Amino acid sequence: MPNSTASADRVPERVPERVPERVPEWVPERVDVRFRLRVRKGELLAIGPGKVALLEAIAEHGSISAAARSLGMSYRRAWLLIDELNRALAEPATESGPGGASGGGSTLTPVGQRIIALYRGIETRARDACQDQIRELTSLLSLDPASDSA
Repeated sequence: MPNSTASADRVPERVPERVPERVPEWVPERVDVRFRLRVRKGELLAIGPGKVALLEAIAEHGSISAAARSLGMSYRRAWLLIDELNRALAEPATESGPGGASGGGSTLTPVGQRIIALYRGIETRARDACQDQIRELTSLLSLDPASDSA
């Protein structure tokens, strides 16, 4: 896996606290603009929005089961996503202690922290780079609240 110190200098190593994404002032009210990057390794979805959200929840809650609950998914689904992610990586994104009555817990490795920082940074930079086109695209939306329901 290539290691670029130049890119390492631009993105923080530490995972920022999970806070609601700030919507830029140029995005109309009630409009949600998101980029969803997906990194595939062959047929495997190695890194995507769900896995990054799960890593953030593990960092916040300290366990896969608590992270799964916070995201409204089953423990099995969360475990499978983390297992799939760790198998796709050169080094694992998480470390887990043995389970049991006290629950072993899980933490992010430096690789897991780096995935979050890079992924969220890419989302922000992509959104900012496309600001003019996003403005034009959202200007085509009806901003009548009655049109919000499906």
